[in-house]
Amino acid sequence: MVFHPAETDPFHELMQPPPNETPAQMTARLKREADAQRVSDMIDEDIKQARSLARKEKNIIRVLLLGQAESGKSTTLKNFRMRYSQAAWERERSGWRAVVQLNVVRSIVTILGVLEAEMSGDVPYDIDDEDSPDDSSDITKFDSSEILRFTDRHQLLMIKLAPLRGIEADLKRQLGAGTDPIQPSLAMSATPFEVPTRRPDAKRRTLGEFAVRSWGDVVGCNDSAKGFMSMESVTMTLAGCRYEMKALWTDKTVQMALERRKMRLPDSAGFFLNELDRIATRDYHVTDDDIVRARLRTVGIQEYQVRFKSGPIDAPRTDGAWEWRIYDVGGCRTTRTAWLPFFENTNVIIFLCPVSCFDERLEEDYSVNRLEDSTILWRSICSSKLLARTQLILFMNKCDLLKRKLKRGVQVKKYLPSYGDRPNDVTNVVRYLREKFKDMQRQLSPAARHAYIYPTTVTDTEATAKTLESVRDGVLRENLVTSQFAFTAILLVYAASCVFLCILNGSCSYRTASTPWFSCNKGQFQLPMNSLIYFSN
Repeated sequence: MVFHPAETDPFHELMQPPPNETPAQMTARLKREADAQRVSDMIDEDIKQARSLARKEKNIIRVLLLGQAESGKSTTLKNFRMRYSQAAWERERSGWRAVVQLNVVRSIVTILGVLEAEMSGDVPYDIDDEDSPDDSSDITKFDSSEILRFTDRHQLLMIKLAPLRGIEADLKRQLGAGTDPIQPSLAMSATPFEVPTRRPDAKRRTLGEFAVRSWGDVVGCNDSAKGFMSMESVTMTLAGCRYEMKALWTDKTVQMALERRKMRLPDSAGFFLNELDRIATRDYHVTDDDIVRARLRTVGIQEYQVRFKSGPIDAPRTDGAWEWRIYDVGGCRTTRTAWLPFFENTNVIIFLCPVSCFDERLEEDYSVNRLEDSTILWRSICSSKLLARTQLILFMNKCDLLKRKLKRGVQVKKYLPSYGDRPNDVTNVVRYLREKFKDMQRQLSPAARHAYIYPTTVTDTEATAKTLESVRDGVLRENLVTSQFAFTAILLVYAASCVFLCILNGSCSYRTASTPWFSCNKGQFQLPMNSLIYFSN
């Protein structure tokens, strides 16, 4: 903008002192002007700091991972880190060995507990529960009066594997798993998501899973802590029990006992117990798949930073790398109150819904269907005004388990009557659920937006890598569009201010030449209108 001498300045007369001003009046006026200048300087400093912060924050994208417990949030975070934070991933690799070993030991100890109960003649506490969601209920029935035939071989296996209980306790202490246990008896209100509270008589099944605050407290722990078994001793003990653990896991009577008790082991248990020949060895080396599948519940807030050197191919950045701050908050109903503070300034929400859980119940509240719980959460997220401008991404996770379950003959329409007579296969079930989630998002969102939905199996690292690449490019592209709209708004405000100054000057016109500008009869300033057109597109 070009300013002319004082005689042509429209504000010149306004800034002159009043005529016949007395010394006292001048003193008061100068004081007011000084006070106004001080306030103006403070505002300028605030603006300067805000601009400085904006420059630091402009390439930061905040991603929030949401979903119920065991939906795959932590596994998704692991995939992000494995793909885009390889140096940190490799540094932590050896620390995951104890976690994998604990997964193996916990599964074996759980099986031993089931055998003890069966051998003692204890009747399963809910064997006659008609509402049981156990996925084997459609294909296999066990008579509660049937007595499983255990032999001396089973007794011998239990004796030889008994030391694993002590190893489990040592591994828990060594990994720092001394946090407060999850309290399922607390109210189930999940602010700001209103869900029914747990009924006093509601059944609940749990393996008493312990929890840690964060991975960082675990994978970097010191294995030489006083009073604990060394990691080498744990490894040697597991190697010595490899044959007995395999025999226990593959025994048909043991499998029948697990089905009879309706004991649902974690999804990763089968993977590790089927890999005992590799894991229960003295020279065991942790693989990427082992880390991704290792189950370790966290009750704290995990924050990880992932940097991208560039955005998508069609939207490169030349002013610095993109930084994603990914937050993984607890999914258990009693920890959802921790979600609210992270909603502000969140750019992206990746919501995980385990679609294989249509016939299962929440571990924290056995009266609630897991798919129904995910639906309630999704509806609440879509309808939240606080998240009206947040990009939504839905992972319909655990499609591999869904396929396996449907192949065993579990009928979806038994648990979802609205599914009707559609084919009972993965393709149609996923298509049906996708449309349901899309309809919820369209109907409930406060503002028009698009939700990106991906069928996933986040334990499949290769397929998930491709999905994450698509997610990354889509998020960065969406962020660029948002930035362009913001810049367009700034230009429009600037243009309006300039036109206002021209009007005050007495005359203005708009020239529509190849290089358009606003002009007045006393001066002119250029405003390249093609920039407005570019950024508005």
